[in-house]
Amino acid sequence: MPYVNIKITREGATGEQKAQLIKGVTDLLEQVLGKNPKTTVVVIEEVDTDNWGIAGESVTLLRQRE
Repeated sequence: MPYVNIKITREGATGEQKAQLIKGVTDLLEQVLGKNPKTTVVVIEEVDTDNWGIAGESVTLLRQRE
């Protein structure tokens, strides 16, 4: 039973986009590894940009400078 955890920043991914990720990952595991889609679990976690850091800074600060 594959378990896939996708973490993204909470910046407005739509329900449709998340559904596409879940379907796409499930399909990929079936095609590449022969995994049963009925037992494939995909979890999407949305993380606030204050809690996501890159190169020693939060994504919130990085986005403010862009």
